Amino acid sequence: MQLTLGPLLYHWPKARLDAFHDAIAAAPVDRVYLGEVVCSRRHEYRTADWLDAAARLADAGKEVVLSSQVLMESESDLRTLRRLAADGRFLLEANDMGAVHAVAGHAPFVAGAHLNIYSAETLAFFASLGATRWVPPFEMSRAALALILADRPAGVATEVFAYGRLPLAFSARCFTARHYDLPKDDCRFVCLDHPEGLVVATREREPFLVLNGIETQSHRVLNLADALPEMRALGVDAVRLSPQPERMMDVIAAFRAACDGAAADEVASMLAPALPAAACNGYWHGRPGLELVARGAAS
Repeated sequence: MQLTLGPLLYHWPKARLDAFHDAIAAAPVDRVYLGEVVCSRRHEYRTADWLDAAARLADAGKEVVLSSQVLMESESDLRTLRRLAADGRFLLEANDMGAVHAVAGHAPFVAGAHLNIYSAETLAFFASLGATRWVPPFEMSRAALALILADRPAGVATEVFAYGRLPLAFSARCFTARHYDLPKDDCRFVCLDHPEGLVVATREREPFLVLNGIETQSHRVLNLADALPEMRALGVDAVRLSPQPERMMDVIAAFRAACDGAAADEVASMLAPALPAAACNGYWHGRPGLELVARGAAS
């Protein structure tokens, strides 16, 4: 089973991004997704920088995929998309139908989780447009995935989001800027002050959500490390990890061990110190997403 590093969802300074990519070049991951998927105002890396990073990681032996923005809001966003789609050196992960139209019939692409593929028929439609890999929606259960994989089109690989804070929603409004009483168009890039997002708590002071610019995430961290044997049996080809600012190399090492067949208890002990918040896996078991179902418990 392959190990994939998904696109960075947070806003980090360029120096931190450069150092992170240098570390990833030597990390035991097979595929790396690069690009700004959340907010076009994040300009620490511009398109040329993402393409340069992609070339460096490809030279280091990684398969590189360029991820498109989830919510297109302007002509400049479309110009960036067209440039990524026209580059030709790397696959594009299409996260909206505009990105699909940019590559359909011209080049193979990855159908991202935000395309909301919930059936084998829908997956077949995207395969007919050129999708060679797909990422199931974040809330898809094991049972629902099994039904799709029993009838998936030939030649389409499956990559499951297996670790990280869950992307829950995107909005044209920037909630991080609003928290600081700033307009979206003059946000002063306050996301840079929150390299892992801004925590939102309930009235009972329990951490609940994370604000990441226009994106809302779960506070709990999805961890499907113990589900890798089930995924392998279903025919899942790869698992995706979402980057976090601290101890990411430890997370990668733990999942690499899991992909290579390490015992679940060993993987759990490796991961525990690296988790930035409580874990969850409810969606995989057909339950509320924030729940944590113990290994071996009935779904």
